[in-house]
Amino acid sequence: MAPMADVTDAAFRRMFVKYSKNETSFSVIPAEAGIQSESINDYVTWTEFVSADGLCLAPEEGRKRLLRAFDYIEAERPIVAQIFGSNPEHIERAVAMVRELGFDGVDINMGCPDRSVEKQKAGAALIKNPELAKEIILSAKRGAKGKDRVIPVSVKTRIGYNKDELEKWLPKILEAEPALVTIHARTRKEMSLVPARWERIKRAVEIRDEVYERLHPTKFLSLHHSDTNNAGQSPMTKILKGKEKTLIAGNGDVSSREDALLKIKESGADGAMVGRGIFGNPWFFSIDKRSDLKNLKRSDLKKDDNYIFVEEKLNALVEHTKLFEELCEYKNFSVMKKHYKAYCHGFDGAKELRIKLMEAESGEEVENLIKNFKIKM
Repeated sequence: MAPMADVTDAAFRRMFVKYSKNETSFSVIPAEAGIQSESINDYVTWTEFVSADGLCLAPEEGRKRLLRAFDYIEAERPIVAQIFGSNPEHIERAVAMVRELGFDGVDINMGCPDRSVEKQKAGAALIKNPELAKEIILSAKRGAKGKDRVIPVSVKTRIGYNKDELEKWLPKILEAEPALVTIHARTRKEMSLVPARWERIKRAVEIRDEVYERLHPTKFLSLHHSDTNNAGQSPMTKILKGKEKTLIAGNGDVSSREDALLKIKESGADGAMVGRGIFGNPWFFSIDKRSDLKNLKRSDLKKDDNYIFVEEKLNALVEHTKLFEELCEYKNFSVMKKHYKAYCHGFDGAKELRIKLMEAESGEEVENLIKNFKIKM
Protein backbone atom coordinates (compact mmCIF):
# COMPACT_ATOMS: atom_id res chain seq x y z
CA MET A 1 0.00 0.00 0.00
CA ALA A 2 1.61 3.24 -1.13
CA PRO A 3 1.84 5.99 1.49
CA MET A 4 -0.31 8.90 0.29
CA ALA A 5 -1.01 12.19 2.03
CA ASP A 6 -4.65 12.56 3.11
CA VAL A 7 -5.37 9.07 1.76
CA THR A 8 -3.71 6.31 3.78
CA ASP A 9 -5.06 7.53 7.09
CA ALA A 10 -6.37 5.33 9.90
CA ALA A 11 -9.87 5.06 8.39
CA PHE A 12 -8.56 4.06 4.97
CA ARG A 13 -6.24 1.43 6.40
CA ARG A 14 -8.98 0.04 8.66
CA MET A 15 -11.07 -0.70 5.57
CA PHE A 16 -8.28 -2.81 4.13
CA VAL A 17 -7.84 -4.67 7.41
CA LYS A 18 -11.46 -5.75 7.17
CA TYR A 19 -11.74 -6.56 3.47
CA SER A 20 -8.23 -7.67 2.48
CA LYS A 21 -6.75 -9.29 5.58
CA ASN A 22 -4.59 -12.40 5.18
CA GLU A 23 -5.42 -13.07 1.54
CA THR A 24 -2.20 -12.35 -0.34
CA SER A 25 0.96 -14.31 -0.95
CA PHE A 26 3.84 -11.84 -0.81
CA SER A 27 5.35 -9.30 1.54
CA VAL A 28 8.13 -6.73 1.25
CA ILE A 29 8.99 -6.59 4.96
CA PRO A 30 12.35 -8.31 5.57
CA ALA A 31 12.71 -11.21 7.98
CA GLU A 32 14.88 -9.24 10.39
CA ALA A 33 11.86 -7.14 11.32
CA GLY A 34 11.10 -9.95 13.78
CA ILE A 35 7.40 -10.21 12.90
CA GLN A 36 5.57 -13.51 13.31
CA SER A 37 4.06 -14.25 9.90
CA GLU A 38 1.12 -16.23 11.24
CA SER A 39 -0.14 -13.17 13.11
CA ILE A 40 0.08 -10.54 10.37
CA ASN A 41 -1.38 -9.50 7.06
CA ASP A 42 0.74 -10.55 4.09
CA TYR A 43 0.49 -7.11 2.54
CA VAL A 44 2.13 -4.09 4.11
CA THR A 45 0.27 -0.97 5.21
CA TRP A 46 1.90 2.47 5.20
CA THR A 47 0.94 5.66 6.97
CA GLU A 48 0.74 9.13 5.51
CA PHE A 49 4.02 10.98 5.73
CA VAL A 50 4.84 13.17 8.71
CA SER A 51 7.46 15.90 8.94
CA ALA A 52 10.56 14.90 10.93
CA ASP A 53 11.20 18.60 11.59
CA GLY A 54 7.69 18.94 12.97
CA LEU A 55 8.07 15.93 15.24
CA CYS A 56 11.26 17.41 16.66
CA LEU A 57 10.47 21.12 16.79
CA ALA A 58 6.70 21.56 17.12
CA PRO A 59 5.26 22.51 20.51
CA GLU A 60 3.54 19.70 22.41
CA GLU A 61 0.06 20.33 21.00
CA GLY A 62 1.38 20.52 17.45
CA ARG A 63 3.37 17.32 17.89
CA LYS A 64 0.29 15.52 19.24
CA ARG A 65 -1.64 16.52 16.13
CA LEU A 66 1.14 15.28 13.86
CA LEU A 67 1.25 11.99 15.72
CA ARG A 68 -2.42 11.37 14.96
CA ALA A 69 -1.26 10.29 11.49
CA PHE A 70 0.56 7.45 13.27
CA ASP A 71 -2.54 6.01 14.99
CA TYR A 72 -2.85 2.32 14.16
CA ILE A 73 -4.23 -0.97 15.49
CA GLU A 74 -2.47 -4.33 15.78
CA ALA A 75 -4.47 -5.84 12.92
CA GLU A 76 -2.74 -3.44 10.51
CA ARG A 77 0.64 -5.11 10.97
CA PRO A 78 3.08 -5.08 9.36
CA ILE A 79 2.79 -1.30 9.29
CA VAL A 80 5.43 1.20 8.20
CA ALA A 81 5.51 4.85 9.27
CA GLN A 82 6.67 7.30 6.61
CA ILE A 83 8.50 10.53 7.44
CA PHE A 84 10.14 13.26 5.39
CA GLY A 85 12.84 15.82 6.03
CA SER A 86 16.34 16.92 5.11
CA ASN A 87 17.94 17.41 8.54
CA PRO A 88 19.82 14.19 9.47
CA GLU A 89 19.66 14.93 13.19
CA HIS A 90 15.89 15.41 13.09
CA ILE A 91 15.49 12.28 10.96
CA GLU A 92 17.40 10.23 13.55
CA ARG A 93 15.25 11.55 16.40
CA ALA A 94 12.00 11.07 14.44
CA VAL A 95 12.93 7.47 13.58
CA ALA A 96 13.59 6.79 17.25
CA MET A 97 10.06 8.07 17.99
CA VAL A 98 8.65 5.77 15.32
CA ARG A 99 10.49 2.80 16.81
CA GLU A 100 9.19 3.61 20.29
CA LEU A 101 5.65 3.77 18.90
CA GLY A 102 5.98 0.11 17.92
CA PHE A 103 6.02 0.38 14.13
CA ASP A 104 7.44 -2.49 12.10
CA GLY A 105 9.51 -0.19 9.92
CA VAL A 106 10.14 3.41 8.93
CA ASP A 107 10.26 4.83 5.41
CA ILE A 108 12.00 8.00 4.24
CA ASN A 109 10.13 9.89 1.53
CA MET A 110 12.53 10.83 -1.27
CA GLY A 111 10.02 11.12 -4.08
CA CYS A 112 7.20 13.50 -3.12
CA PRO A 113 6.85 16.30 -5.73
CA ASP A 114 4.90 18.65 -3.46
CA ARG A 115 6.52 22.09 -3.65
CA SER A 116 6.11 22.80 0.06
CA VAL A 117 8.03 19.60 0.81
CA GLU A 118 10.70 20.35 -1.78
CA LYS A 119 11.22 23.85 -0.34
CA GLN A 120 12.45 22.04 2.76
CA LYS A 121 14.98 20.21 0.52
CA ALA A 122 13.06 17.02 1.23
CA GLY A 123 10.98 14.58 -0.82
CA ALA A 124 11.97 14.50 -4.50
CA ALA A 125 14.45 17.35 -3.94
CA LEU A 126 16.80 14.80 -2.35
CA ILE A 127 17.27 13.17 -5.77
CA LYS A 128 19.34 16.25 -6.59
CA ASN A 129 21.45 15.80 -3.46
CA PRO A 130 22.55 12.13 -3.29
CA GLU A 131 25.18 12.72 -0.60
CA LEU A 132 22.60 14.25 1.75
CA ALA A 133 20.16 11.43 0.91
CA LYS A 134 22.78 8.87 1.90
CA GLU A 135 23.53 10.72 5.13
CA ILE A 136 19.81 10.78 5.96
CA ILE A 137 19.51 7.02 5.53
CA LEU A 138 22.52 6.40 7.77
CA SER A 139 21.06 8.76 10.39
CA ALA A 140 17.73 6.94 10.18
CA LYS A 141 19.48 3.61 10.74
CA ARG A 142 21.04 4.99 13.92
CA GLY A 143 17.63 6.07 15.17
CA ALA A 144 16.19 2.65 14.26
CA LYS A 145 18.45 0.89 16.78
CA GLY A 146 17.04 0.50 20.26
CA LYS A 147 17.97 -1.60 23.27
CA ASP A 148 15.13 -4.02 22.66
CA ARG A 149 14.87 -4.10 18.85
CA VAL A 150 15.94 -2.66 15.53
CA ILE A 151 13.41 -1.67 12.88
CA PRO A 152 14.19 -1.71 9.13
CA VAL A 153 14.70 1.61 7.34
CA SER A 154 13.38 1.93 3.80
CA VAL A 155 13.22 4.61 1.10
CA LYS A 156 10.56 5.52 -1.45
CA THR A 157 11.83 7.47 -4.43
CA ARG A 158 11.67 7.91 -8.21
CA ILE A 159 13.93 7.08 -11.18
CA GLY A 160 15.07 10.70 -11.41
CA TYR A 161 14.15 14.35 -11.04
CA ASN A 162 13.91 16.10 -14.42
CA LYS A 163 15.22 13.07 -16.30
CA ASP A 164 15.83 9.39 -15.76
CA GLU A 165 19.06 9.12 -13.78
CA LEU A 166 18.58 5.76 -12.10
CA GLU A 167 22.16 4.59 -12.74
CA LYS A 168 23.51 7.67 -10.97
CA TRP A 169 20.95 8.08 -8.20
CA LEU A 170 20.12 4.55 -7.04
CA PRO A 171 23.70 3.32 -6.32
CA LYS A 172 24.28 6.23 -3.95
CA ILE A 173 21.35 5.38 -1.67
CA LEU A 174 22.09 1.66 -1.96
CA GLU A 175 25.52 2.35 -0.48
CA ALA A 176 23.72 3.17 2.78
CA GLU A 177 22.09 -0.30 2.59
CA PRO A 178 18.47 0.45 3.50
CA ALA A 179 16.24 -2.60 4.00
CA LEU A 180 14.06 -1.68 1.02
CA VAL A 181 13.97 0.84 -1.81
CA THR A 182 10.61 1.36 -3.48
CA ILE A 183 10.96 3.01 -6.88
CA HIS A 184 8.15 4.91 -8.57
CA ALA A 185 9.00 4.22 -12.20
CA ARG A 186 8.62 7.84 -13.31
CA THR A 187 10.62 11.02 -12.80
CA ARG A 188 9.53 13.85 -10.55
CA LYS A 189 8.88 15.98 -13.65
CA GLU A 190 6.60 13.33 -15.14
CA MET A 191 4.50 13.08 -11.94
CA SER A 192 1.93 10.40 -12.94
CA LEU A 193 1.27 11.79 -16.40
CA VAL A 194 3.11 9.11 -18.39
CA PRO A 195 3.03 5.30 -18.18
CA ALA A 196 5.27 3.83 -15.50
CA ARG A 197 8.40 2.26 -16.98
CA TRP A 198 8.65 -1.09 -15.26
CA GLU A 199 11.64 -2.07 -17.37
CA ARG A 200 13.51 0.42 -15.19
CA ILE A 201 12.49 -1.56 -12.12
CA LYS A 202 14.16 -4.56 -13.72
CA ARG A 203 17.27 -2.43 -14.19
CA ALA A 204 17.04 -1.31 -10.55
CA VAL A 205 17.23 -4.95 -9.47
CA GLU A 206 20.37 -5.35 -11.59
CA ILE A 207 21.88 -2.21 -10.06
CA ARG A 208 21.11 -3.53 -6.58
CA ASP A 209 22.98 -6.75 -7.37
CA GLU A 210 25.93 -4.82 -8.83
CA VAL A 211 26.19 -2.59 -5.77
CA TYR A 212 25.90 -5.55 -3.41
CA GLU A 213 28.72 -7.31 -5.24
CA ARG A 214 30.89 -4.20 -4.94
CA LEU A 215 30.14 -3.72 -1.23
CA HIS A 216 30.43 -7.41 -0.30
CA PRO A 217 32.74 -9.08 -2.84
CA THR A 218 33.79 -11.96 -0.56
CA LYS A 219 30.20 -12.92 0.23
CA PHE A 220 29.20 -12.59 -3.40
CA LEU A 221 32.02 -14.84 -4.64
CA SER A 222 31.43 -17.54 -2.03
CA LEU A 223 27.74 -17.62 -2.78
CA HIS A 224 28.39 -17.63 -6.49
CA HIS A 225 30.57 -20.75 -6.22
CA SER A 226 28.21 -22.55 -3.85
CA ASP A 227 25.29 -22.09 -6.23
CA THR A 228 26.93 -23.25 -9.44
CA ASN A 229 25.72 -26.83 -9.06
CA ASN A 230 22.07 -25.86 -8.57
CA ALA A 231 20.43 -26.17 -11.97
CA GLY A 232 18.33 -23.16 -12.94
CA GLN A 233 19.26 -21.25 -9.80
CA SER A 234 20.79 -17.79 -10.02
CA PRO A 235 24.09 -17.17 -8.20
CA MET A 236 22.25 -14.39 -6.39
CA THR A 237 19.51 -16.66 -5.00
CA LYS A 238 20.94 -16.90 -1.50
CA ILE A 239 21.88 -13.24 -1.49
CA LEU A 240 18.31 -12.30 -2.33
CA LYS A 241 17.14 -14.34 0.63
CA GLY A 242 19.79 -12.96 2.98
CA LYS A 243 19.29 -10.34 5.66
CA GLU A 244 21.89 -7.96 4.26
CA LYS A 245 20.39 -7.34 0.85
CA THR A 246 18.32 -4.30 -0.01
CA LEU A 247 14.92 -5.32 -1.35
CA ILE A 248 13.59 -3.59 -4.46
CA ALA A 249 9.89 -2.88 -4.94
CA GLY A 250 8.31 -1.24 -7.98
CA ASN A 251 5.54 1.33 -8.00
CA GLY A 252 3.34 2.74 -10.76
CA ASP A 253 0.30 1.63 -12.78
CA VAL A 254 -0.45 -1.48 -10.71
CA SER A 255 -4.07 -2.18 -11.58
CA SER A 256 -4.81 -5.35 -9.60
CA ARG A 257 -3.23 -7.90 -7.32
CA GLU A 258 -2.78 -10.20 -10.30
CA ASP A 259 -1.08 -7.36 -12.20
CA ALA A 260 1.20 -6.71 -9.21
CA LEU A 261 2.32 -10.34 -9.08
CA LEU A 262 2.95 -10.34 -12.84
CA LYS A 263 5.02 -7.15 -12.65
CA ILE A 264 7.04 -8.63 -9.78
CA LYS A 265 7.73 -11.77 -11.78
CA GLU A 266 8.69 -9.95 -14.99
CA SER A 267 10.93 -7.37 -13.30
CA GLY A 268 12.54 -9.64 -10.73
CA ALA A 269 11.54 -7.19 -8.00
CA ASP A 270 10.89 -8.30 -4.44
CA GLY A 271 7.51 -6.62 -4.25
CA ALA A 272 5.13 -4.08 -5.74
CA MET A 273 3.55 -0.99 -4.27
CA VAL A 274 0.10 0.15 -5.37
CA GLY A 275 -1.22 3.70 -5.18
CA ARG A 276 -4.19 4.87 -7.25
CA GLY A 277 -5.31 1.27 -7.83
CA ILE A 278 -6.50 0.96 -4.23
CA PHE A 279 -8.80 3.98 -4.32
CA GLY A 280 -12.37 2.83 -3.70
CA ASN A 281 -11.24 -0.79 -3.57
CA PRO A 282 -10.58 -2.13 -0.06
CA TRP A 283 -10.78 -5.62 -1.59
CA PHE A 284 -7.61 -5.00 -3.60
CA PHE A 285 -5.32 -7.29 -1.61
CA SER A 286 -7.84 -10.11 -1.41
CA ILE A 287 -8.51 -12.56 -4.23
CA ASP A 288 -8.87 -10.63 -7.47
CA LYS A 289 -12.47 -9.61 -8.05
CA ARG A 290 -13.94 -8.52 -11.36
CA SER A 291 -15.62 -5.14 -11.65
CA ASP A 292 -19.35 -4.92 -11.15
CA LEU A 293 -21.46 -4.85 -14.33
CA LYS A 294 -24.32 -2.47 -14.84
CA ASN A 295 -27.06 -5.05 -15.39
CA LEU A 296 -25.58 -8.09 -13.67
CA LYS A 297 -27.86 -10.08 -11.37
CA ARG A 298 -26.65 -12.44 -8.68
CA SER A 299 -28.80 -15.19 -10.20
CA ASP A 300 -26.73 -14.94 -13.40
CA LEU A 301 -23.50 -15.86 -11.61
CA LYS A 302 -21.78 -19.19 -11.73
CA LYS A 303 -20.52 -20.72 -8.52
CA ASP A 304 -16.92 -19.53 -8.97
CA ASP A 305 -17.69 -16.03 -10.25
CA ASN A 306 -16.27 -13.32 -8.02
CA TYR A 307 -17.81 -9.88 -8.47
CA ILE A 308 -18.00 -6.79 -6.33
CA PHE A 309 -21.57 -5.61 -6.61
CA VAL A 310 -22.65 -1.98 -6.70
CA GLU A 311 -24.41 -2.40 -3.37
CA GLU A 312 -21.20 -3.71 -1.78
CA LYS A 313 -19.27 -0.68 -3.03
CA LEU A 314 -21.88 1.73 -1.74
CA ASN A 315 -22.01 0.04 1.67
CA ALA A 316 -18.21 0.28 1.84
CA LEU A 317 -18.39 3.97 0.94
CA VAL A 318 -20.73 4.63 3.89
CA GLU A 319 -18.61 2.51 6.24
CA HIS A 320 -15.44 4.32 5.15
CA THR A 321 -17.08 7.71 5.69
CA LYS A 322 -18.20 6.79 9.21
CA LEU A 323 -14.72 5.55 10.07
CA PHE A 324 -13.28 8.80 8.76
CA GLU A 325 -15.53 10.84 11.04
CA GLU A 326 -14.64 8.60 13.99
CA LEU A 327 -10.89 8.27 13.50
CA CYS A 328 -9.93 11.41 11.55
CA GLU A 329 -12.08 14.05 13.20
CA TYR A 330 -9.05 16.37 13.19
CA LYS A 331 -9.29 16.58 9.38
CA ASN A 332 -11.71 18.56 7.24
CA PHE A 333 -14.58 16.40 5.94
CA SER A 334 -13.70 17.42 2.37
CA VAL A 335 -10.63 15.16 2.56
CA MET A 336 -12.96 12.15 2.49
CA LYS A 337 -14.57 13.27 -0.74
CA LYS A 338 -11.56 12.36 -2.89
CA HIS A 339 -12.61 8.72 -2.41
CA TYR A 340 -16.15 9.13 -3.71
CA LYS A 341 -15.18 9.24 -7.37
CA ALA A 342 -13.48 5.86 -7.03
CA TYR A 343 -16.34 4.24 -5.15
CA CYS A 344 -18.97 5.68 -7.50
CA HIS A 345 -17.74 4.46 -10.85
CA GLY A 346 -18.88 2.00 -13.50
CA PHE A 347 -22.61 1.71 -12.80
CA ASP A 348 -25.80 3.46 -13.88
CA GLY A 349 -26.33 6.75 -12.06
CA ALA A 350 -22.78 6.85 -10.67
CA LYS A 351 -22.01 10.33 -11.98
CA GLU A 352 -25.22 11.87 -10.62
CA LEU A 353 -24.68 10.21 -7.23
CA ARG A 354 -21.11 11.40 -7.12
CA ILE A 355 -22.14 15.01 -7.75
CA LYS A 356 -24.54 14.86 -4.80
CA LEU A 357 -21.94 13.24 -2.55
CA MET A 358 -19.46 15.99 -3.31
CA GLU A 359 -21.93 18.48 -1.84
CA ALA A 360 -22.45 16.50 1.38
CA GLU A 361 -21.09 17.91 4.62
CA SER A 362 -21.41 14.95 6.99
CA GLY A 363 -21.45 11.18 7.20
CA GLU A 364 -25.14 11.21 8.03
CA GLU A 365 -25.87 13.16 4.84
CA VAL A 366 -23.78 10.68 2.82
CA GLU A 367 -25.60 7.71 4.35
CA ASN A 368 -29.01 9.17 3.48
CA LEU A 369 -27.93 9.84 -0.12
CA ILE A 370 -26.78 6.23 -0.48
CA LYS A 371 -30.00 4.88 1.07
CA ASN A 372 -32.12 6.87 -1.37
CA PHE A 373 -29.99 5.77 -4.32
CA LYS A 374 -30.27 2.08 -3.40
CA ILE A 375 -34.06 2.36 -3.14
CA LYS A 376 -34.17 3.52 -6.77
CA MET A 377 -31.72 0.87 -8.06
